[in-house]
Amino acid sequence: MKSNFSKGLLMTALITGSVIWGGTNVFAEELQEYTLDQMVVTATRTEKRDVDVPASTTVITSKQLEDSGSNSIAEVLGKQAGIEYKSFGPLGTSMGTMINEVNIRGISNGTLVLVNGNPISWRGKYNLESIPTDSIERIEIVKSGGSVLYGSEAMGGVVNIITKKKGSNKISVGYGNRSHQNYRVNVGDEKFTAGYSLEKMGRVNYRSLSDVNYKKKGETTPNLKGETRTDADDVKKQSVNIGYNFNDNLSLAYNYYESQVNYERFFTDVEKGNASVGDQFNGRLYTTKQNNFQLNYKDDDYKASVYYNITNIESEGPSFYNTTTSSTTCGNKKFSIYHTKERNSTVGADLQRNWDIGEKSQAVLGVDYQHEMYEKSVFSGGSLSRDIWAVFGQWDQKFDDKNSMIFGARETWTTNAFRDQNYNNFSGAVQYIHKLDDDQTIYASYTESFIMPTYAQMNGASETAKPNPDLKPQTGKNYELGWKKVSDSHSWKAALYHIDIKDNISATWTASKAEYKYKNEDFKNTGVELTCDIQGDNGFSYNYGVNYGDPKVKAHSGKTYWDRKFGRWQLNGGITYAKDKLRTSLTGSYLADRVNTPSSAHSSKTKPYFITTLNATYSPDKNSDITLTIDNLLNRQDNLNHSGSDYYAVPTSFLLTYTYKF
Repeated sequence: MKSNFSKGLLMTALITGSVIWGGTNVFAEELQEYTLDQMVVTATRTEKRDVDVPASTTVITSKQLEDSGSNSIAEVLGKQAGIEYKSFGPLGTSMGTMINEVNIRGISNGTLVLVNGNPISWRGKYNLESIPTDSIERIEIVKSGGSVLYGSEAMGGVVNIITKKKGSNKISVGYGNRSHQNYRVNVGDEKFTAGYSLEKMGRVNYRSLSDVNYKKKGETTPNLKGETRTDADDVKKQSVNIGYNFNDNLSLAYNYYESQVNYERFFTDVEKGNASVGDQFNGRLYTTKQNNFQLNYKDDDYKASVYYNITNIESEGPSFYNTTTSSTTCGNKKFSIYHTKERNSTVGADLQRNWDIGEKSQAVLGVDYQHEMYEKSVFSGGSLSRDIWAVFGQWDQKFDDKNSMIFGARETWTTNAFRDQNYNNFSGAVQYIHKLDDDQTIYASYTESFIMPTYAQMNGASETAKPNPDLKPQTGKNYELGWKKVSDSHSWKAALYHIDIKDNISATWTASKAEYKYKNEDFKNTGVELTCDIQGDNGFSYNYGVNYGDPKVKAHSGKTYWDRKFGRWQLNGGITYAKDKLRTSLTGSYLADRVNTPSSAHSSKTKPYFITTLNATYSPDKNSDITLTIDNLLNRQDNLNHSGSDYYAVPTSFLLTYTYKF
């Protein structure tokens, strides 16, 4: 019975849609009703039909988010074809700088996250859980690189989160197992919108398993060896979202996000050393605070934005075992205090100008500026900064009714960097599209991408994250052949892709030293992707996606061989029913032929993961919604990580929510 149910889930999907390929100054157009034939903002940053866009793209609408019942953007993205999702904590909370990851086509550190077209990342990381899903108008995804238009970090792709401009008035209260609580309120009108969200959860045991293998200084054999588990407790996150529309062209937005989670680590097995099963290894309280400000302008010819992002993270707690001497003070309750704190801020501006040149040509020219500042720790002192400049351009040429090409280029350089750690990069792109008919196209695309090393990678971030000042920029080439077809009831997309990355920046974990160090390695992946969106009869709609790839990595030293990474097969599926007063959805994402890829050992096989969500909403009247959401429906203990440590999915959890609209 369970097996048949699982197979059924694999053949259906909920989340799909259409497309956007815009840059760091793409803004939301008017909210569109869900349709298979979407109008989207393309690589030219002008409105086109999805079927006429030469790129692998997806749009997730607010209606799809509502039907899915997801409270976390990461949960939604993890059920898209070609996207793998790694979670560290319940409710999307992170362990300090160990945040949730969205990997596009096997690229673990190449997803650029934007909010209303403006980057919110901090030293290559991002907090996807910072924006409640009910404040989102749509999420737009582009795969296979986008550095020409987006700049650094867009090697795997871009996720652009568009927030709602028109405010709504509603309040909701939710309760579930494990002391799960959810409170939300939104108010607003045509000009103003404001929202507050608070979510809590109690203890969740066995969030992760990891080995302990420590050596004293000067010794070659370990004197403390065993296995530990990590539990999460007192999970709390809250956010504030405010938006104001001065007029049709000018808008202001602000988002505040804060999360806290307590992690406790215990011995589950001891092979050697002065420790016993059940002893606490350490404890950590992780706190994240983020402020995002943005001012956006848009008219027919110009788009401009100014933004300011501030992220503070802090970790504090007792350490009962010294990682350099492997000595324990657990017996007499003595301990040392681990305490790290850092601040990341970015001030940026973006200006874009569009031209229509005759009936067959369109041009885009733009400039970007960012001032990055990184304060490594309030305890070690020191503040590092640099300026990032860029000029980009694009030419869209229509040759006839059937054929067109897009040419793009971007020059990026840094100035005023610490120790003269400055970089420059030139990236280009060429895309061709051929219309088989009005509703069917084929395309070919070649794009270049890059990622600059962050200050944290080059200069260190904590006791366990060691610096590497010799890191090289990461550069990549993305090749893609695609086909798209749309009809009244079906939307098909298929793509054949190949990715080559040189000097891929990755973290290497050395267990004997209990530390990370960033290094350069190479990456490649060749795969094929197919998605289908179906609008059925009698309120039913379906979606499924299949992705097969072969991601591999090769280090410049140590592991100098091509080694498997992530998984090869990914199946996404779901079904939704919406009619009268009832809306239901069932979604699943299955990743198979998986491996774990430790830093210093061959990859090893690990079992598939299967993420499932059931959501049902009943509306007794126009003002009320009653929603039941069940995550991890099959109660699988799946490892969502792909490195040497295991991070498990939260066991089956449910949330019952009442929403009143006024």
